[in-house]
Amino acid sequence: MSTPRTTPANHATDPTTEQWRQGELVEIEIYDLTDGGEGVGRFSERVVFVPDTVPGDRVSVRLVLVKPQYAQGKLMQIIEASPNRIRPRCIVADKCGGCQWQHIDYAYQLKAKRNQVIQALERIGGFSEPPVEPILGAEADLAYRNKATYPLGRSQAGQVQAGYYQKGSHHLVNLNQCPIQDARLNPLLAEVKQDIYQRGWGIYDEKQHRGKVRHLGLRIGRRTGEILLILVAKDANLSGLEDQAQDWLNRYPELVGVSLNINSHKTNAIFGDETRCIAGQSYLNEKFGGLQFQIHATTFFQVYTEQAEALLRKVISQLDLQGHETLIDAYCGVGTFTLPLAKRVKQAIGLELQPEAIAQAQLNAELNGITNVAFQAGPVEQVLRTLSVQPDVVLLDPPRKGCDRAVLETLLQIQPQRIVYVSCKPATQARDLKILCQEGNYRLVKAQPADFFPQTAHVECAAFLERQS
Repeated sequence: MSTPRTTPANHATDPTTEQWRQGELVEIEIYDLTDGGEGVGRFSERVVFVPDTVPGDRVSVRLVLVKPQYAQGKLMQIIEASPNRIRPRCIVADKCGGCQWQHIDYAYQLKAKRNQVIQALERIGGFSEPPVEPILGAEADLAYRNKATYPLGRSQAGQVQAGYYQKGSHHLVNLNQCPIQDARLNPLLAEVKQDIYQRGWGIYDEKQHRGKVRHLGLRIGRRTGEILLILVAKDANLSGLEDQAQDWLNRYPELVGVSLNINSHKTNAIFGDETRCIAGQSYLNEKFGGLQFQIHATTFFQVYTEQAEALLRKVISQLDLQGHETLIDAYCGVGTFTLPLAKRVKQAIGLELQPEAIAQAQLNAELNGITNVAFQAGPVEQVLRTLSVQPDVVLLDPPRKGCDRAVLETLLQIQPQRIVYVSCKPATQARDLKILCQEGNYRLVKAQPADFFPQTAHVECAAFLERQS
């Protein structure tokens, strides 16, 4: 949910003003959630943001960062628990930064995510009573992720660790299993760390820019069970890597490939530009939307396969394609949505910045015998305006930052009859929809939220626009 508006404090008459200082202990009731997943309460007519809380909680909070109109608080004690608070099902949920909402009942998570979409459309998009559908909830709110990438570290005793960083820190919380990743990946997570330790491969230290291995990545085809393992290292000089990769393939029957990604930069980006297949194959096979896909180790693919399919079905139903349309899929990736939709139109065109993704999309089209689709690599804002076709439908699925303004301006010029805007960040989606609807002659027909990320504050949403005649 969005950050609530604040009201000025009356410093002359408010007896609690003296407590508005760093380090003070205050008692508040939580009544809302931010887009980032923090609870929101008020003290002395000012807003207090508190992680690990739920609307309905009455809590004791330590003020740790105090500004004139808001503060960040640390939860010290739950005085009265919200009826929507549950016991986390992960033993390190209070430490690990991978999930924000393990302590919130799943039904309430869904309510909060739908409301996040509504508030973004109202406050940022300027839409009055936006047509937001009931959210597509997940059948499984745990063990759903088809991909996990873990930073590596060392314990004080020198053992190799893999996990997620503690909330608000760079302290690694070591994991041997993770309840939100596909359970079939857990044995590899627990055992591969020990193999890295025994090989004596140095673990990367980002402060010193020393050491070798930076991350361990695991990816699984939910439908096929095929697994990829990827190591991210500063360079390729890992002694015995080929032998170890072959040993992993022999040990794990579901493992079909081991790759090495080289990231030599001083950066917090996970992957570098070069990926080498060390043993087995560089991709796994997966089934999605009734089609066959090859997915490589570093390929972007939605982490919740079944929920992405559920949203695809909603898109297909809403568009009601008749077979004569021309469709452009901007930010198409490896053709995840392009190819199922291409089977329902006359012509489909996929645009994507990454040439590697375009090559995979073309291969996936060939695998499925789909011949009415073309893919082009390059910045969407540049390629879109060079196309000679007049699209009936444009599908947008940009990164979290939203669409480049040039993309929106091109859409306003070419005026497709319908636009579908898929986003994992309601704020930037609402911002872009406002431009399309206020500066163009489009109207928002429907917004369909979907939960691709249970136990976190993130929400996916498909917005459907139609051109008004």
